[in-house]
Amino acid sequence: MIDALSWFAVYPEIILLVMACVIALVDLGVRDRGRKLSYVLSLLTLAWVAIVTGSHALGGETVYGFGKMVVSDPMGNWLKCFASLTLMATLVYGRPYVADRDMLRGGEFFTLGLFSLLGAFLMISGRNFLVLYMGLEMMTLSSYALVALRRDHATATEAAMKYFVLGALASGFLLYGLSMIYGATGSLDVGEVFKAIASREVKHQVLVFGLVFVVAGLAFKLGAVPFHMWLPDVYHGAPTAATLAIGAAPQLAAFAMVIRILVQGLMPLAIDWQQMLGVLAVASLLVGNLAAVAQTNLKRMLAFSTIAQMGFLLLALLAGVVGGDKVNAQSAYGAAMFYVVTYVLTTLAVFGVIMLLAREGFESEEIVDLAGLNQRSPLYAGVMAVGMFSLAGVPPLVGFYAKLSVIDALLSAQGNEYLYLALFAVLASLIGAFYYLRVVKVMYFDPVPAHVSPAIEATQDVRVVLGLNAILLLALGLLPGGLMTLCSQSMASVLKSLAS
Repeated sequence: MIDALSWFAVYPEIILLVMACVIALVDLGVRDRGRKLSYVLSLLTLAWVAIVTGSHALGGETVYGFGKMVVSDPMGNWLKCFASLTLMATLVYGRPYVADRDMLRGGEFFTLGLFSLLGAFLMISGRNFLVLYMGLEMMTLSSYALVALRRDHATATEAAMKYFVLGALASGFLLYGLSMIYGATGSLDVGEVFKAIASREVKHQVLVFGLVFVVAGLAFKLGAVPFHMWLPDVYHGAPTAATLAIGAAPQLAAFAMVIRILVQGLMPLAIDWQQMLGVLAVASLLVGNLAAVAQTNLKRMLAFSTIAQMGFLLLALLAGVVGGDKVNAQSAYGAAMFYVVTYVLTTLAVFGVIMLLAREGFESEEIVDLAGLNQRSPLYAGVMAVGMFSLAGVPPLVGFYAKLSVIDALLSAQGNEYLYLALFAVLASLIGAFYYLRVVKVMYFDPVPAHVSPAIEATQDVRVVLGLNAILLLALGLLPGGLMTLCSQSMASVLKSLAS
């Protein structure tokens, strides 16, 4: 018999599943072009879920359900709360865009977004390999459909096919690696896997071989080199609203999955997977930044920028265990969580402006399309500049503190190799600053192209959310302590669970 705690542990998922089904049914009777009823119901659902998960996170309790297959802990609840708010902003920014391109003939944009978020929730709360994989498949299958939502557009269809084929390959890598770990430890439970490896009564060679495939699968979901091939093509080919849907909230879920598998399950093998993450991080910083410099398409540039940003995230993850000592783990993993949350917040603002500038028949996805934006709208140019400066790590914006926290975690590890990695990260950031500042230069100093309309129309909800987004980037940069403490305490609860 299932106890009440089990239902409590999956309460947010139940709300999301029921409401996604209700919205799908209600949408059958919606006739207006903007699908206003489906839109409002989706936002109310996400607000409800965000409040529930936020209140659970503030409670600070860790609750296990369904035989410890799922867990409701502060880290998971905060990530669910942030993911819900992220999808809310994505729907607000994306609704005018998809309506202009006749992609709202049905309510698929809303229901697929909700089902993708449900998969992300399972990835965040899963404590069993099967639950984690089920969540991953639910999220990615919804994402494939979102990319292909513009059915009459050849580029979007091509991007969806590339995403599907490479995503299936990466899922196979991950599943194969997890099966080898199951074969070596005899358990699918993350906690039991940790105990089996810590007992040293399993074959180390089999575990490491499985670990290679697991890291490869996780690296694909993060977009790390050399598993990044899908990212530029999918970012470029997908409708911009779908690009934001697969590039924002799913990053939070991918980060949670990394923590659940590598930290909570495979921490005794940290010396092995940290070396792999080190190679992936260096390659991602190098390839991502150098390739982004050569891009003229804004979405492709942001795709390579994402690859470089994930390199920074991996640097924080590899600084948690030093010589078998976990004394640096809380600060390092807290810095990683802070980094991914602030990166997603910045991505929302940048893609929000790109979609705002797009109109029917014109995507506004080339860098030159931003020329003279300051003359057309100083407000939206300012929001875009704030996003670019934050991604570049310019103070006092939150991106600067995020990068600083990662570098501080590396230096706290107190080893020559970590010092070299920190120096390399700083140099890579200098390269990255070039292409970010190039966008700002184009907006403020280039003349307005003749083919670009001077008028920029935005609905009231888009203006409000975009303004709040930009304010948060500045406010969290000036006062980062609250969010940093929240992330650190969340990681403390994760590390505490290793002893249980």
